[in-house]
Amino acid sequence: MDEKKRMLSGIQPSGELTLGSYMGAIKNWAERADEFDCYYFMADMHTLTVRQNPADLRRRTVEQLAQYIACGLDPEKNTLFIQSHVPQHAQLAWILDCYTMFGELSRMTQFKSKSVHHEDNINAGLFTYPCLMAADILLYQAHYVPVGEDQKQHCELTRDIALRFNGIYGDVFTVPDPYIAKVGARVMSLTSPENKMSKSDKDPNGCVYLMDPPEVIARKFKRAVTDSEMCVRYDPENKPGISNLIQIYACATGKDYDAVEQEFAGQGYGVFKTAVGDAVVELCRPIREEANRLLADKAYLESVYRAGADKASYIANRTLRKVYKKVGFVQK
Repeated sequence: MDEKKRMLSGIQPSGELTLGSYMGAIKNWAERADEFDCYYFMADMHTLTVRQNPADLRRRTVEQLAQYIACGLDPEKNTLFIQSHVPQHAQLAWILDCYTMFGELSRMTQFKSKSVHHEDNINAGLFTYPCLMAADILLYQAHYVPVGEDQKQHCELTRDIALRFNGIYGDVFTVPDPYIAKVGARVMSLTSPENKMSKSDKDPNGCVYLMDPPEVIARKFKRAVTDSEMCVRYDPENKPGISNLIQIYACATGKDYDAVEQEFAGQGYGVFKTAVGDAVVELCRPIREEANRLLADKAYLESVYRAGADKASYIANRTLRKVYKKVGFVQK
C-alpha cells in the first residue's frame, strides 16, 4: 500500500473561529483524514505580528483545539498541535529568511493590506511572516496545503523558496501544491458581502462565530444585507448578499444552488434569511455543545496537544537536521 501524501494547514487563534473558517476550511479538512496524513495546528506564533493579550491568546488557543475536534478533526486520525510547541518552526524560518528575497516579501498583498490596518505596528514579523509560513509547510515535507484564493500567493512563495533551496543543495524539501477544495465555500461578511467573513470584522453583525448562541446567530442573519430585487437567485456579481446566503444555506443543508432557488421561489427575503439562520443554528449546535464538553476536560485537551507536538517534532526535527547539515552547521 502506498504511503499517504501529507497535508498541512493552520489557523491563527487571534479570534474566535467563524462560520467561514468552518465552511471554507475545517469541514473540508475533516473529510480528508482517510485520504491524507494530516497535520493541523494552532498558529499562535503568527498571531504576534499584531499585539495580543497573553491570557486571551492562551485561552483561545485551547478553545480552538476543542473546536477543531468538535468540527470533526479526530485526534486519532489527524495530528493536532500548537505551533509554538515545535521550536523547529522558528529555527527553520530564520534559515528561510536568508533564502527569500526582499522584493518577494514586499510584493505580498497581505503585508500591504495589514500595513494599512496596523500603521502603528508595522514590525519585521509582519514583513517576514511568509517565511515562517513556508517553514510551517516545508518542515513536514507537506505535499498539499489547503488554501483559499487569498492565501495562494503565500503558497507560491513557499514553492519558490523550496525550489531555490533545492536548486542549491539538492532534494531537501518536498515542493508543495495548493489544495483548493472543489466545494470550498468562500463565506462573505453578512453586512458587507464584498468582503470575506473575518474574525477581525469591525462590525460584529457581519461575522458568525461557531460558538455564538442560537439567538445571536438568528439575529445576525435577520440583519444580513440583501438587495431590492426580492428574488432568491444566485448571482454573485449583481446580488452578492443573497448569493452569499444561498451558498451558506447550500453548505449547511447539502442542497445545490438550483434546489435552494426553487425552494424559495416567490418567497420574500425575510422567509429566506430566517431559514438560513435556522439551518446555521442547527449546524453549529452540535459543534458548540461538543466544544464546551471538551473544554471541561482540560486533561484530555492537554494530552492531545502534547501527543500532537511530540509527533510533529519528530517529523520536523528530521527535516531541520537535514537542512542544518546542508547549510554547513556543525551537528551536535
